[in-house]
Amino acid sequence: MLRGRAAEFEAAVEVMSGAIEAGGKILACGNGGSAADASHFMTELLCRFCDDRRSLPGVALTNDGSFLTATANDYGFDHVFARQVEGLGKPGDVLVGISTSGNSPNVLAAIEAANAAGLQTVALLGRDGGDTAGAADIEITVAHEVTARIQEAQKVLIHALCEGIERRLGLVPDSPDN
Repeated sequence: MLRGRAAEFEAAVEVMSGAIEAGGKILACGNGGSAADASHFMTELLCRFCDDRRSLPGVALTNDGSFLTATANDYGFDHVFARQVEGLGKPGDVLVGISTSGNSPNVLAAIEAANAAGLQTVALLGRDGGDTAGAADIEITVAHEVTARIQEAQKVLIHALCEGIERRLGLVPDSPDN
């Protein structure tokens, strides 16, 4: 499912670790299980992944219920992530959009808002990438039709990204045991 995605993976690690090195942050969004994955990813950055190290800057755009419901009510659910990108994102930051189908209008809108604001964009997609295919700077697509398998692969990918970022930033030993 992830075979042949090494170049995209390495590019994503480079973009995210480069943003952190330059004083930027990672923003992440998704719906349902992908919302949980976005939150999980940012928790691994902010708290720690494998070893104790400094906190890394990340914001899950999925976690503020008051903001999400107010924005959905006032602007529509398609805008809940894009509005946060507009308010929190700045050039040098990276937005990670996660969608198992690639057809989440609010994730696509967030990527478009991030592109317009000068952020780098990474999309973790499933199936054939759906409507979001081609929108992000870097896309890692899990080419499978079963949502559960896509989610499982994306969880592995998120952990691998965390480890890659930590290694690239020199925050963990380069050991095969990690």
